[in-house]
Amino acid sequence: MSYTNLVYHIVLRTHRSIPCISEEHERELYAYILGYVNNHNGKLYRIGGMPDHVHLLVSIPPNVAVSEFVRGLKFAASSWLKQNASFPMFDGWGSGYAAFTYSRDEIATVKQYIMNQKEHHKVMTFAEEYRKFIIDNGADIDEKYFLVD
Repeated sequence: MSYTNLVYHIVLRTHRSIPCISEEHERELYAYILGYVNNHNGKLYRIGGMPDHVHLLVSIPPNVAVSEFVRGLKFAASSWLKQNASFPMFDGWGSGYAAFTYSRDEIATVKQYIMNQKEHHKVMTFAEEYRKFIIDNGADIDEKYFLVD
């Protein structure tokens, strides 16, 4: 028997950071994403975001690469959003994403961070948050590609 604990904090942003996920309809998108995660044998611990981005705290099976999971999620959610009249301005997801792993002990902290997105963004833009998130997780930012699409 193999044992794994693969918990990812994934951040997706809309194409060109267009604010097209209204607070009024965000739960529809979140429910769709929950269904996608469940159908792919994952576990969604928390989801939340703002009109221009979404945070997920999710476990995925060990035989699924995070890049494969995110690619499939973005494709499926993009198709659904484009067909849904509640999201008329949605034009796709940004080409990149951020995904970092966390231990079981950190799940509560990350869940709280995601739950507080609305408050958090009263004082910080998405670009500032995303930059800090990436740097705090030890990754280098190539300014040539940072949020350019």
